[in-house]
Amino acid sequence: MIKLIALDLDGTLLNSEKKISEGNKNAIQLAKEKGVKVVLCSGRPLKGIKRYLEELNLLDEGDFSITYNGGLVQKNKTSEIVSQKTLSYHQIQELYELSQQLNIPMNMLDLEYVYEPAYPKNRESLYPSLMSASLPFVKKDINSFKEAHQFNKVVYCTPPDVLDDAIAKIPSAYFEKYSMMKSRPLLFEIMHPEVNKGKGIDSLCNILGYTKDEVMACGDEENDLAMLEYAGTAVVMENARDEVKEYASFVTKTNDEDGVAHAIQQFVL
Repeated sequence: MIKLIALDLDGTLLNSEKKISEGNKNAIQLAKEKGVKVVLCSGRPLKGIKRYLEELNLLDEGDFSITYNGGLVQKNKTSEIVSQKTLSYHQIQELYELSQQLNIPMNMLDLEYVYEPAYPKNRESLYPSLMSASLPFVKKDINSFKEAHQFNKVVYCTPPDVLDDAIAKIPSAYFEKYSMMKSRPLLFEIMHPEVNKGKGIDSLCNILGYTKDEVMACGDEENDLAMLEYAGTAVVMENARDEVKEYASFVTKTNDEDGVAHAIQQFVL
């Protein structure tokens, strides 16, 4: 029996217009009425998904979200942090040096801001166009932070061809020291080594007393693989790449065809 539905946003719950269809809304509401927890799992901060939580009526006392790709588990109503893993200032400095070597822009996020350290010449970050008004952007020198400052994630956001070339040049040691993954063609995300969406869901399940067999996860991208591996029912969107579909126990319709609603009907309702 499914007790928790974990939903990725872009390419999964959201259609190509970045909206939630009425079909998906209705299916989620019916699942919630059955007592099933519906949890949005995103790389975004909680402020960046609030409007979707409001649309879906997921702001009750017992509603949770998993943000920053699993680095943060929060209560939707109060923003109270239930679980969190962060990057230290020294790690940020190391990742900034790497970005300079790769000649690509870097941004880092905490709970309140997106920081813009100096970018390489003629390599402005594309991240502001993705984040819109979720968090304010602040220009700040990389060496001006206090030692105790903690960050939720780092992003390299640049045109896909430039990004892919840069990723290929990252020494393998970095992939052992950090959790690193592409979440979109132009976006590479870096978190604490113990952070991924699967571990975020596991933290929440431990709090709620659920098992992985009682979880259905829906996703479409590389940063969803850990939660697809974790969940007893792994649902992958038809619009996902073939290598992601290899992790599926069920391939649903596309994000423009109410694929989430189709999966909920199939396994929950």
